[in-house]
Amino acid sequence: MNMKTNNQKNIYMPHFMLLFTILTTMMQSCKDQIAKLPMPDTHEEVIETWNPGHDAFVWVDATANIFQGPGRFRDKEDIKLILDSLKFVGINGLVIDVKHNTGMTLFDSEYTEKLTTHNGYALIPDYVEFMVSEAKSRQMKIYFSMNTFVYGNSSGKGYVYSNPDFRKYECMAMNADGTKSPMSAKGRSCFLNPAAKEVQDLTINIIKEAAVKYKPDGIILDYCRYPGIYADFSELSKELFIQFLEEKYNDNNARFMDFPKDIVSSWKADGNNAKPNTTGKYYKKWLYFRAKVLRDFFARTRQELKVAASSVELGAYSGAWYNTYYEQGNNYASETYDPFNDEELTFSAFAIPGYQESGYAEQLDLFFSGNYFKQLYLKDNSATAHLKYHWWSIEGSMNGIEYITRNKTKVYSGIDVGNVTYDSEEDISKAINYMYNRSNGGVFVFDVCHITVPRYNPLKKGLWDAVKNGLIKN
Repeated sequence: MNMKTNNQKNIYMPHFMLLFTILTTMMQSCKDQIAKLPMPDTHEEVIETWNPGHDAFVWVDATANIFQGPGRFRDKEDIKLILDSLKFVGINGLVIDVKHNTGMTLFDSEYTEKLTTHNGYALIPDYVEFMVSEAKSRQMKIYFSMNTFVYGNSSGKGYVYSNPDFRKYECMAMNADGTKSPMSAKGRSCFLNPAAKEVQDLTINIIKEAAVKYKPDGIILDYCRYPGIYADFSELSKELFIQFLEEKYNDNNARFMDFPKDIVSSWKADGNNAKPNTTGKYYKKWLYFRAKVLRDFFARTRQELKVAASSVELGAYSGAWYNTYYEQGNNYASETYDPFNDEELTFSAFAIPGYQESGYAEQLDLFFSGNYFKQLYLKDNSATAHLKYHWWSIEGSMNGIEYITRNKTKVYSGIDVGNVTYDSEEDISKAINYMYNRSNGGVFVFDVCHITVPRYNPLKKGLWDAVKNGLIKN
């Protein structure tokens, strides 16, 4: 052991104090210089907390409110009464369907047919013009909803049936036995392949046309996704996926893949659909590819929309259940959120390095999130009481959405008052109030028919008071 005497300590002390002073001065100088530099990104970045937006929208589904019996949006005087009532209870915005699941529009279009009658019911000839005028006269915002990639419904009516050349772009769905079928053959809505340039061109032209013609506050893209994990397995998607692998990963063997077995080796039944049983070597890269297709579509749509009508906002609807929405190719998170490297949440089912590049929150001005759950608070269930993020409750999913969107877009949390079985009007009001006072955009209610037509909600009564009592600022 090296021992020093007291005299030795005294000799070295002045030198030590001088050295300490010099080092302290140098460290302070470095700190001052560092303070002037931009801080590098770190995994533990600060996430800005939402501030409540306090807007309240109601969704006006075309089929439910126009093209079926109890619908009340076929008569102008009835519409005026409903809008007055909505305004009275605190609703200040509308989201109206203008592109139906037939792929037809509710206005005259150069690119598709106008849907004038459906299910035996007729559309008011100037429905869209009238709705815009009436909303604006009441100082209500109005957004147009578009069934983005759906161009035919299960009854065999739609754009693809009138334009057979577009049938070649129909999504191909896998069956449990490993065979493929077009979506229409499965008795489902006819989704077209989001990756097809011709489909994107048609869709964006309709979006820009509506924006220029009517100048709504915004366009909301609904069904802007793949129909499910089982689609699209067309030859076009195969070729585009191979191109993606070659360009992104320099994979010169991609062209020799066994398609689709190198993506999903075997399938199993999932109700009327199929889901992967065993997956192949390209499975997660396939998921990344699909999500990137949709992200790039959002980016292209935003760019072209802002050139055509700069004041019109771009928005999207998606279900809140982010942990499974990868199956539809949907990554509504911020591009700054990396699910692969997230140490707090685990998304090993789909996330690989680079997946964050498919996040599209930055491409949106607003996002409508379907928080369609009966459970409001995490504490309401012992299984979730200890959690912060839970994609199947209102509070838990809102926590998650706030976390992954990084405050990059306005979020409107949504309640379904017709298909979720709430026990009372008070429960509905509490859920609305929580969303209204929590989201950085506000709340939206699905659907207006559930409020106005008692048979369309489980409580079998008008829900005006439930909405009014929920729209109170805390």
